[in-house]
Parts: sequence; C-alpha cells; structure tokens
Amino acid sequence: MVGFETSDDAGIYKLSDDIAIVTTVDFITPPVNDPYIFGQIAAANSISDVYAMGGKPVTCLNLVLFPTNKLEPDVLHQIIAGGLSKITESGAVLAGGHTVEDDEPKYGLAVTGTVHPYKYWSNSGAIPGDFLILTKPIGSGVLLNANIKNWVSQKAMDECIKTLTILNKTAAEVMSEFDIHAATDITGFGIAGHGFEMATASDVCLDITIKDLPLMSEALDMYKKGMNTGVNAYNRQLVSDHVRFDIDLPKWHQEIVFDPQTNGGLLVAVPESQADTLLQTLISSGVTDSKIIGNVTECEKTNHLIFK
Repeated sequence: MVGFETSDDAGIYKLSDDIAIVTTVDFITPPVNDPYIFGQIAAANSISDVYAMGGKPVTCLNLVLFPTNKLEPDVLHQIIAGGLSKITESGAVLAGGHTVEDDEPKYGLAVTGTVHPYKYWSNSGAIPGDFLILTKPIGSGVLLNANIKNWVSQKAMDECIKTLTILNKTAAEVMSEFDIHAATDITGFGIAGHGFEMATASDVCLDITIKDLPLMSEALDMYKKGMNTGVNAYNRQLVSDHVRFDIDLPKWHQEIVFDPQTNGGLLVAVPESQADTLLQTLISSGVTDSKIIGNVTECEKTNHLIFK
C-alpha cells in the first residue's frame, strides 16, 4: 500500500481487510560515548518510523556491527540492553537479529508493526489550510558535534540526550484520536528535508514560522559560534531549488532548519479546526515541547518550503 515512491518513513503491506504490516529498518553510529544510551537512542530512532505511519511496533530484530578486536564484550552487552529497554517500553518484543564484524560500532533495528490498512498515515496527504505541529525540539545534530569540543553546557547536553531517548509513542497515541492528514518523523534530513518530502508528496507548500520552531537549548548558539555538522550542506543542497526564506536571517541562523536529527519528533498536518485541541492534548499528555510551527498552502511554482 505504501512503497518508496514518496520517500515515506516505512512500507505498508496489506495482509487482510483489518491488518496491514508496517516494515522499516534503520541503524546509526554512536552519537554519544555511553553504550547503553547509544542503544536507547538507536532503538528509539528505528521504532519511530512505525509511529510516523500511525502504526504499533510488534517485533524487532537487532542489527549490530561491532569491532570485537577493539571493544570489550560488555560494551556490546550495554548497547543491546539499552536497545531492549526501548523495545520493551514500546510494547514490542525482540525476536532476534544479526551481528557483523566492523571497524566502528553501529546499531539499530528492523521493526515490524501493525496498522489498520485504511487508517495508516503517510507523508502525502497534507491539504492547504492544514496546520503543522512538531512534537520535539530540533538542534541535536549541532549539539552532538559541539559537545566533542566541550562547547555545550552539561545541562543543555543532558536535555538533548533525554529528548533523543524519548519514544514517539505517546505523541502517536494522542494523534490517533485526531484526523492526521500527513505525518513524518524528523531525522537525518532535518526539518527542511523531511518537510520538503511531505510538501512534494502532497503537492503543497509548507509555510514554517522560524520563531515558532521548538529549539534545543544552546543549538543556535553553537551555529553562531561557528559549529556545524557534516550533513547540513547536503541537506541544504537537497532543497535548495525549492526553499525560500521570507525572513532576513544570517546563514548561521538558517542552518538550524538543515540540522540532522536522530529520533526527532513527529511532524503532522492536521485540520485547522483540530490543531489547538491536538496541541493542548499533546502537552497535557507529557509531550510538552509540541508546537504549531506553520501551515499548509497551495504550491507556489517550485517553492515547496517557505520559512517566515
């Protein structure tokens, strides 16, 4: 029912009139030194794609690349334990996996979920007049890089890591009671890249208000100080012919929209009449960083993304 044509977050395959499977896979290199937290972040990041399709995760398979000649077995055990903690929290089960020798540790999951074949979400259904809601702050990419140079305060780093380990489970459960026209999760392509995918898949324009974007503490400070990531330039190039800034921002400030996320929040398009209620329900349910960040409009020529 959903393949790779619209760059959606996962595939959807119909099994019966009542059940479809959501299938996805993802793995990452360590964004932090702590192996347990690495496992948590990687697992939450993999499972997130199922939530972005409106599904419920059911089974997970570990994908592990590990340098057994460089790191102790306990490091591997901690990575797997961290991942298992998030698998269990999601309500899914760990059904197995596969390990490969590699020079650098990498970890993630192949995840299978379920969804009703006529109630799944896609990134292709946004309608002019919809409001856009984002459920997590952005900026983790630059913070993780800056932390290597000890530029980030411990408080800001702790807040960043806490956000990265939070499942999108509660957000997805709350949203299931509303009319979600389109959905995606914000990961490696940043808010600009994943917003662009939603806009083109839906043949609409996303108008995003810069000042309304939820930001991680000190993320903008890091860009102003000269920090960046190795992915920002690619993300900017990806949308360069389709993005417009209607607000005068220095380039370092623009970089925040290209910042690559790991296990970022859900970006959804909802009817204007439901936006405020959904936002308040998310906040009261503990998804406290959620914000309305813009709206959906008719497509203007080739401009699918407008930052105001």
